[in-house]
Amino acid sequence: MKKIFRYTSIALLGAVLASCSTVPVSGRRQLSLVSDDQIQEQAAVAYKEFLTDSKTKVITGTSNAALVKNVGNKIAAAVNRYLAAEGIAQQFNFNWEFNLVESSDVNAWCMPGGKVAVYTGILPFTANEAGLATVMGHEIAHAIARHSMEQMSNQYAVQVGAQVLGVATSGKSSLLQGLVNNAYGIGGQLALLKYSRSNESEADQLGLVFMAMAGYNPESAVSFWERMASAKAASSTPEFLSTHPSDARRINDIQKLIPKAMEYYKK
Repeated sequence: MKKIFRYTSIALLGAVLASCSTVPVSGRRQLSLVSDDQIQEQAAVAYKEFLTDSKTKVITGTSNAALVKNVGNKIAAAVNRYLAAEGIAQQFNFNWEFNLVESSDVNAWCMPGGKVAVYTGILPFTANEAGLATVMGHEIAHAIARHSMEQMSNQYAVQVGAQVLGVATSGKSSLLQGLVNNAYGIGGQLALLKYSRSNESEADQLGLVFMAMAGYNPESAVSFWERMASAKAASSTPEFLSTHPSDARRINDIQKLIPKAMEYYKK
């Protein structure tokens, strides 16, 4: 029994090591046990259902709606150029979409494949174009870093446990679909996957670089997060900050990351 356990553990470790991918910019290795293409397909369905849901009011024809699309497209174009220069653009064949949604919630998100929603409730805190770029750069970073895939891979690893062969079984597709459905609420109101604090910190890092690549001064990110910290102190925690690092730590970390991000801004 001990030998079986040892061999199973070795096999499981080998499977995990062979199922890793690298996050652009940060260079961190992450667990990759589920298909990112399948996640993107399911996320596209969920995004469409969200936009067409009777409870969702998509804002069009306004200056704010145009700003959301303009900032999003500028960041996406900059990210695409970076990925192409790194020779990895084929790994991120995103069909970008950017929409402004009427909601008092202080929130924004980006689903796998580049499906972005910005809620009107966060606009008073973005305050200007650079503030909006801070938010959208951060959310786009979640998609580029494949944080959804990583979280689902972690859940998948827990569900299959030590059953190493289960990773390659035909039931993988159905399990993946279940994970995506649970994360994105397909067939009902959108319920986004919660990222870990380490994922949120990494999204801050990549987000600063992405906004800088698009021509936005990353130093402006500090002002935005200070405004968000004030909102958090004045009321209950906004959804946008629910799983994020503490305000003081986040701002301090961002200030340390700015010099590196400025290298991309100066280019």
